[in-house]
This record gives sequence, C-alpha cells and structure tokens, in this order.
Amino acid sequence: MIDKKTLRSAEVLFDLGYAEDIGDGDITTNNLVPPDTDRTAILVAKEEGVIAGLAVAEMVFKKFDKNIEWKEILSDGSKVKPGDIIVEFKGNYRALLTGERKALNFLQRLSGIATYANKCMKEIEGHNVEILDTRKTLPGYRYLDKYAVRMGGASNHRFGLYDMVMIKDNHIQVAGSIRQAVEAIRFKVPKSIKIEVETTTLEQVQEALDADVDIIMLDNMSSKMMKEAVELINKRTKIEASGNMTLKRIRKVAATGVNYISIGALTHSVKALDISQRIID
Repeated sequence: MIDKKTLRSAEVLFDLGYAEDIGDGDITTNNLVPPDTDRTAILVAKEEGVIAGLAVAEMVFKKFDKNIEWKEILSDGSKVKPGDIIVEFKGNYRALLTGERKALNFLQRLSGIATYANKCMKEIEGHNVEILDTRKTLPGYRYLDKYAVRMGGASNHRFGLYDMVMIKDNHIQVAGSIRQAVEAIRFKVPKSIKIEVETTTLEQVQEALDADVDIIMLDNMSSKMMKEAVELINKRTKIEASGNMTLKRIRKVAATGVNYISIGALTHSVKALDISQRIID
C-alpha cells in the first residue's frame, strides 16, 4: 500500500499539473458533455509490464469527482499483459475525461519504472544481490519514483543527501584523501548514519577498506576489476557496483559477488508503460 508521504507528494504535483493543463477549464469537455452525466470507464494495459501508482490515479479522478466509484481489478505490483483490465470506475463524465491525462501521466510513468525494475530483478535471479535506485529522479517525483522501484521488486538507496554519507571524488579532493575524509566526518554524524565511499581504483578500495567504511562503491569499473575488488574486500564490508549499468550487463556484474547494483536508468530514463482509458457505458 502506498504511504501517506508518497501520496501527499502526488497531491502537490497534481496541483502543479492542474494549473498547467486545465487553467480556466477544459473548454472541449465542458462545452460538449452535459454536467450531470455519469459514465463507467476502465483502464487497460496495452503492453506487458508491472503496475504502480493506482492510488495516485484514483486520487486524481477524485479531485474532479469525490464520489467516483473505484474498483481495482489488479493492484500495484501486479504483472499485466495487453488487454488486461486494471481498474473499473464510475463517475461524472466530465471528471473522467478531464482527469484522464493527468491520471495516466502518473500511472504510466510509475508503471514504466516498476516494469524496468522488474526486468532488472529477473536478470539477476540466482545471485545474492540487490538492485538499487539512485537520486537520479525527476525533481519532485522522488517519493513516487522510489515507490515504483519497490513495486517492481527492487530496493531504494538513500533518499536524499541527508540520510547517508556518500564520499565522492570531489569530497576526497577537498579532504586530501579517503582516510582523511572518513576521519573528518565519522564523529560529526550519528552512528546510525552509514558511510559509503566511491572508489575507481583498487588502491582506493584498499584505502576505503582500511578506513572501515560501511559500503564501498565500485564506480565505473570493468567487471574484471570489480571481481578483483570483491576478492580484495573479502566480505569485510558491503560492496556496491555503480556506473553504466544496463540490463544487458547487470547479470555479469552480479556474478562478481557485489552486494548491490545501483542503476540510475531505473528512474532517469523512464519508458512509460502504455495504458489507456476506455469509456464502456
């Protein structure tokens, strides 16, 4: 079930979407459709995928007609094929037409994320590794995007800059070294906050290992170098593989023995899942 923060973020985005899309009103629908007419509609999948965002779609339609009768045939996380009916709902005809695009914009994007996440999970079957998202989300959509990732079976990395220490190359340059960066920050943050360090060479891996960090990121390494890094670390800390992770590559990366594979494309290169609305009565 979708959480309150995620749904609230969708409401904020809806308000922005309403202003840019509807303005002073839907002049086509309002001049052609009688105001007191009810109709029944369905949302139908037009391709294979995984559904995410039904509560958001329901919220959108109920912004136009609070009395809409909403009957979910499937639920978030469900797999669909072309022709599958996802939801049947009944309400004011104007509300169904005016709310259609805004509801589908949310539902198609989130279902596209869930679908790709699920494809990634299938690729790493048989390996003890987690697929993670990144902060490469559409601004304002982070709660929604990360929710969709979970609906596809993958996991969330840190939510923002405030809930995990991530020491990258620019931080290391300022501090002078990985060791100095870790020492400078370790006693300034609560013990519950994990410290991760980005590395690009085996020498940096060793330095991060000596600094006793929680997670070592292997960034943009070849699969061969990753395997060497995994052997060097020898299960003394968690390992994340990152950088240029594609659907074709991740199974080979998973085989190196890393614990996590983070994939920016889960949320920054979304292909919307094709879903349509049909009036049936």
